[in-house]
Amino acid sequence: MKGMGNMLKQAQKLQTKMLKLQEELADKTVETTAGGGMVKVVANGKQQIVSLQIEKEVVDPEDVEMLQDLILAAVNDALAQAQEMVSTEMGRLTGGLNIPGLT
Repeated sequence: MKGMGNMLKQAQKLQTKMLKLQEELADKTVETTAGGGMVKVVANGKQQIVSLQIEKEVVDPEDVEMLQDLILAAVNDALAQAQEMVSTEMGRLTGGLNIPGLT
């Protein structure tokens, strides 16, 4: 029974650390660009886009599809980088344990 109590304490400590890490990740950001820097996207560790900048030189009413493609590329890359950041940080916290639902 003593071993079970220790496991519960460790699980509670891990849960507390995970909650703190999730709060910290909300403040961490990744930044990516597309089109040679014409579109810039910033995402946070909560998988939210927090900033989107578009240089006016890339806004061409005759080629809206290109702008759409650049935005999609930058947003998808920013979200992928944010997911990787979260996975890396969670991996450090859990010591590499693969715990379903955490990453």
